[in-house]
Amino acid sequence: MQSQSIILTTDDHERLSQLIAENGYTRNAIDAAAFAGLAKEVKRAKIVMPDEIPDNVVTMNSSVFVKDLDSGEKMRMTICWPEQVNAQNGMINVLAPLGTALLGTQVGEVVEWVVPSGLRKLKVCKIFFQPEAKHKGNIGPSAASS
Repeated sequence: MQSQSIILTTDDHERLSQLIAENGYTRNAIDAAAFAGLAKEVKRAKIVMPDEIPDNVVTMNSSVFVKDLDSGEKMRMTICWPEQVNAQNGMINVLAPLGTALLGTQVGEVVEWVVPSGLRKLKVCKIFFQPEAKHKGNIGPSAASS
């Protein structure tokens, strides 16, 4: 995961902090590691009001287009809360290493995370939907080059 700070809305920060506080230390080792990883990301985040978050930042419930820099594979996924997970529909749990890695990043950034086969790198190419953008009157997708 990146060393630079990520950006979270006050609403996402509050709900993620509550999720961590309520569940982070009462699960098995795998779940505890997921919560610890998320807690680390939340702790280093720059917090902004929802109407102040840039349209090119991945927030909770954002639908993003990413490109695997090793395989060239392109994927569309949505960062979601644990109870909304549906991998077949591209709903990626914020507690999954990839979900945690993408949260708060910006279009054009590359995220890295470790999988059993090694290190994977994805570039955030486009945001199709960001919940906060529609509240600011910016319904259209955020775009960047892939």
